[in-house]
Amino acid sequence: MKLSDLSIKRPVFAVVVSLLLVVLGVMSFLRLTLRELPNIDPPIVSVEVNYPGASAAVVETRITQILEDGLSGIEGIKTIQSSSRNGRADVTIEFNLSRDIEAAANDVRDRVSRVMNRLPDEADPPQISKVEADADVIIWLNMRSTVMDTMELTDYADRYVLDRLSALDGVARVQLGGGQRYAMRIWLDREAMAARGVTTGDVETALRAQNIELPAGRIESATRDFTLRVERGYQRPEQFAQLPLRKGADGYVVRLGDVAKVELGAEERRSYLRSNAVPNVGLGIVRTSTANALDVARAARAEAEIIQQTLPEGTDIFVAFDSTTFIEASIERVYWTLGEAMVLVFLVIWLFLGSLRAALIPAVTVPVCLISAFIALYAFGFSINLLTLLALVLCIGLVVDDAIVVLENVQRRADLGEPALVAARRGTAQVAFAVIATTAVLVAVFLPVGFMEGNTGRLFRELSVALAAAVAISAFVALTLTPMMSSKLVRPHTEPRGLNAWTNRTLTRVSDGYGRHVERLVGLTGKRILGLVLAAMALCGIAIVVLGLRVPSELAPAEDRGRFFVMVDGPEGAGFDYMVNQMQQVERIVMGQVGGDKPIERANSRVPRGFGGSEDMHTGQVIVFLQDWHEREATTDDVVNGLRAELSRLPGVQARANVAGGLVGSRGQRYQLVLGGPDYVELAQWRDRILQRMESNPGIQDPDSDYKETRPQMRVNIDRDRAADLGVSVQEIGRTLETMMGSRQVTTYVDNGEEYDVMLQAGRDKRANTEDLAQTYVRGSDGALIPLSNLVTLSEIAEPGTFNRFNRLRAITISAGLAPGYTMGEALEWTRQTVAEELPDYAQIDWKGESREYQEAGGAILLTFTLALLIVYLVLAAQFESFIHPLIIMLTVPLAVLGALIGLWVTGGTLNLFSQIGIVMLIGLAAKNGILIVEFANQLRDDGADVARAIAESARVRLRPILMTSVATVMGAVPLVLAGGPGSASRATIGVVVIFGVTFSTLLSLYVVPAFYALLAPYTRSPEAVAHELGKLEAETPSVGGHG
Repeated sequence: MKLSDLSIKRPVFAVVVSLLLVVLGVMSFLRLTLRELPNIDPPIVSVEVNYPGASAAVVETRITQILEDGLSGIEGIKTIQSSSRNGRADVTIEFNLSRDIEAAANDVRDRVSRVMNRLPDEADPPQISKVEADADVIIWLNMRSTVMDTMELTDYADRYVLDRLSALDGVARVQLGGGQRYAMRIWLDREAMAARGVTTGDVETALRAQNIELPAGRIESATRDFTLRVERGYQRPEQFAQLPLRKGADGYVVRLGDVAKVELGAEERRSYLRSNAVPNVGLGIVRTSTANALDVARAARAEAEIIQQTLPEGTDIFVAFDSTTFIEASIERVYWTLGEAMVLVFLVIWLFLGSLRAALIPAVTVPVCLISAFIALYAFGFSINLLTLLALVLCIGLVVDDAIVVLENVQRRADLGEPALVAARRGTAQVAFAVIATTAVLVAVFLPVGFMEGNTGRLFRELSVALAAAVAISAFVALTLTPMMSSKLVRPHTEPRGLNAWTNRTLTRVSDGYGRHVERLVGLTGKRILGLVLAAMALCGIAIVVLGLRVPSELAPAEDRGRFFVMVDGPEGAGFDYMVNQMQQVERIVMGQVGGDKPIERANSRVPRGFGGSEDMHTGQVIVFLQDWHEREATTDDVVNGLRAELSRLPGVQARANVAGGLVGSRGQRYQLVLGGPDYVELAQWRDRILQRMESNPGIQDPDSDYKETRPQMRVNIDRDRAADLGVSVQEIGRTLETMMGSRQVTTYVDNGEEYDVMLQAGRDKRANTEDLAQTYVRGSDGALIPLSNLVTLSEIAEPGTFNRFNRLRAITISAGLAPGYTMGEALEWTRQTVAEELPDYAQIDWKGESREYQEAGGAILLTFTLALLIVYLVLAAQFESFIHPLIIMLTVPLAVLGALIGLWVTGGTLNLFSQIGIVMLIGLAAKNGILIVEFANQLRDDGADVARAIAESARVRLRPILMTSVATVMGAVPLVLAGGPGSASRATIGVVVIFGVTFSTLLSLYVVPAFYALLAPYTRSPEAVAHELGKLEAETPSVGGHG
């Protein structure tokens, strides 16, 4: 018994089945997580090692290379990047998407522990985290206070706020920006030390010996035990000042207060963070590399509200920057688009059918199919994101198609005089095969998308599953709920009135005229038809090639995310105070656009840009957050271009405003070229050549490299013979310099249950120039004090502040922004040409970030397109029991692709991931019209009509459902193009492709398909031919005897 017959006979059963799908769909929807994009974040593990006081060159050879050697054999590594700076090494390992991050992190820990004993003793133990070393903060929670200064506020945040945020699910670390942590600062006075015969080594030794807390055993009496504890008596500055250092010859005890100024100060004063030019302490939340940004940001916001209630009066915690507002706003926008598309599609159906009652039938299938699609998403473990929602918007036009085909056929039979029940049963049976065929084709198109590799595959797997599920369910609904509702609601059209009459007249006139055209076309001789069709297809092919070369390509269209970054770089070696002054000039420029009806809502600036043990003070960053999309006219690009001109006029720093890329969370600039080679000297020459050529290319903006050999350094040259003569070790000299000129953490002290550092250093005015070295003393073997100027000479040199490596090669990365309108494809093509002209053959070229992603994605789409064509062809061949019929249907595909390219060219769009997926979808959409015509023509031939009559009749009868389904699909995509707001750029591209592709292929296929059918059909049989023959022979042949 057929499914449709069962539904007509048992209406309640049909309703219940659909309701069950809806209930399951709602349950799945409530359990799905919400994200911006499918989970394509690669597993990333980073290793950080601080080596205080070491130069970048030393860090590279003593730490970075040893770590890389140890890590290189781990399975599943995609890229390994490292950077060696003054005092710090970072190694970031990106794994293939298939690797589990926990297993990857364990492998890294295992390998690092093997090489630990080869690292210098003075280096801190390696820190391993499941996040990039320089990962972006997703949400800044800033604290400000009218009653506490920066140090008190930092201490409060450290004690009461930081740990609460760190404990949230998915938080990798919380960074303190602009914080100044308490420390006991001991400012050493050289003259006082020399006068009392004290060296820095004596101060360190005394601190380590005196400021300790030791377990001292226990007293055990007959009945009770007492634990003994030697309490450290140093907690306040005045107590430290009394710490004895040594006894002079005259019996006087030299105390710390005699040779140094002791005070409670900041561990590191060089930290600056302001929000809208007001000093703040920032808590930057970094998510683990695979956590969901939306969930983490929501949890952080909720926690901040709870924390606010416990803060002292006059102190606030507020969201200063939140990168997830774009996600929430764009998802909300898509929900609106869904509603708009539903209304438009309903209007189209009503217009065509002319009856509100009939229009309800296909309209009901939309919510059923869309809600049921969530069942598949939940079953596969996917999420609700911009792409799955985009799939649902595209579905609206598709899911009504099957219902329209069934309803239109039932309505036609009812108008010809059949009772509604009979019309429903016969009408559904007549088109059931066409419905199943079109659905199978659409699902088949999305199958290969699921097999795509890499990030592109991950992204579009979810989109294809959502589409395929909705379309498959729509066929099921069209064969159960639609026939049942048709049997109840369809009425034969009585005398039409008003709009209905006009629609009917127009459609009848069009379909009659079209039928005559097809008759005339089919009546031509075979050779003329062949000539016409081949000429049309050749023109189509040429147009596709020409437009394919003209339409630019990129990874994803640039979105207006409502935020951008200004990177500020001072001269190498610039000091903190210099950078703060420059930063305030940048702030003034940005603040000119804040407040009132200006576009910027908030600007957060900080110096230095890096976190952790970074010694580089010549960098800064401003994160700019724009007003809500509804409240501003200007786009992010407009604001950036406006600021760029003003920022370029700043004399003391280079300030670059850049908008982050769209699809892949590529930090920094969109264009990143990596030059790899044997040594940095040669790499620097290559870099200069490339940068020189880039100046002549206006499409590449603000190019910069991460290797600058201009960091000023003083090289300390030790006279080893003299030092050996006087009995002074090189270690003693190095330690003394490090303590006086750097700062050395010697011991700690405890205050209210928190432990703070004790720092030794010469006062700021005592380490301002080279002469200060002369007054620094070390002790010789005979106990006499020797000035350092007798043992060392200074020479001034410049060398790089950072050494970077990529995939274990020494590398220099050139990063740049792309001018609006200049696409990634053009930039890469230009670069390849330039590299071929400028660099030697052995130069190794690689890419990072979006540039790398773009190239990996490009090849995958072509393969998918070819696979989709092949699978659709085979599915159709199986259905039509012929290898020729599918050929006729597949000829509509090039027409659709041409339409899509015309659309992109006219609207100034680009070939990107979204438009390419749209083009793959078009295979199914275009083939649909052909299926309807060919399938009905075959039915008519079964009934005894000749080929010419069958195709002419089929084309005339099927014109109405073809027009309805095509217009419904186009209307479903219109809101995608017209709806502005966040995330509209990528939605618009796919909308343009669908609208132009479907329109163009529908209009042309109405002639191409009948022409080809007339040519090729005489060489085919109907799919049922063998069944008819078998039935006839069965009837004629009597059964032979036997054990049957």
